[in-house]
Amino acid sequence: MSEFFAANLPYILSGISVGGQYALIAIGYTMVYGILRLINFAHGDVFMVAGLVMIYMTASLPMYISIPIVLVATVVLGFIIERVAYKPLRSSPRMSVMISAIGVSYLLQNCALYFTGGLPQPYPAIPFLSDSITVFGATTKMVTVITPVLTFILVVALVLLINHTKIGMAMRAVSKDFETSQLMGIKINSVISATFIIGSALAAIGSLLYFTNYASVNPMSGSLPGLRAFVAAVFGGIGSIPGAVIGAFIIGICENIIKGAGWTAFSDAFTFVLLIVILMVKPTGIFGEKATDKV
Repeated sequence: MSEFFAANLPYILSGISVGGQYALIAIGYTMVYGILRLINFAHGDVFMVAGLVMIYMTASLPMYISIPIVLVATVVLGFIIERVAYKPLRSSPRMSVMISAIGVSYLLQNCALYFTGGLPQPYPAIPFLSDSITVFGATTKMVTVITPVLTFILVVALVLLINHTKIGMAMRAVSKDFETSQLMGIKINSVISATFIIGSALAAIGSLLYFTNYASVNPMSGSLPGLRAFVAAVFGGIGSIPGAVIGAFIIGICENIIKGAGWTAFSDAFTFVLLIVILMVKPTGIFGEKATDKV
């Protein structure tokens, strides 16, 4: 066991880091689904746009100004997507909203393709996060150590917000019963907008951490991380924030250990095989609650 740990330590550390980044994306999926019963397929592309905004901002502005602009721009984008693409279809069949989400995803990808010309854009090195550090004899970047700590802090803050604030109470009420919440006077539009704002902000933070480990961003950079985060949300029990976080860490660690074993070509296949298995064994996910339909 000790030999396995020593041989795979760099991949385990990398998996923990990537798992934390997937977790920040997965929370957006699970929160939106918990309230709207909608899979926001554009969420991974919002994550990609945050990376591109960071590149263009740092080209002309200092880092300490660029990072807040990235966070604000990503939040505004998430808010606009909800108001323009999803709100008008709220009373429509779920399939219509899902098609709208796919359409927004392709729109963001094509806009990114237009502005970048389809060429990978070099991501800037973020001071401190990009510095090298040695952990138990393995050399890695500081972002590897910072990511799980920051993820834990953000998840705890989010859970406290949901459990101990007025907007959090409204979110829990809407997730339990959408129609009754409206009748009780809860401002549904404000709750949904707050959900998209929180999810987009976490995706922006996740992009800062994720792209620090990668040399460039291209229009498709959000697709695979978005899909993996979605699998993590389903694996943990979509609608459950702790489940999404745990699922993300499991997927991140397993994926990197598989790469370390020389099976890089199958690392993505593992993620989706895991999704199939969990849906066969426990369709609601690890922490998912079984839904009962009222007659």
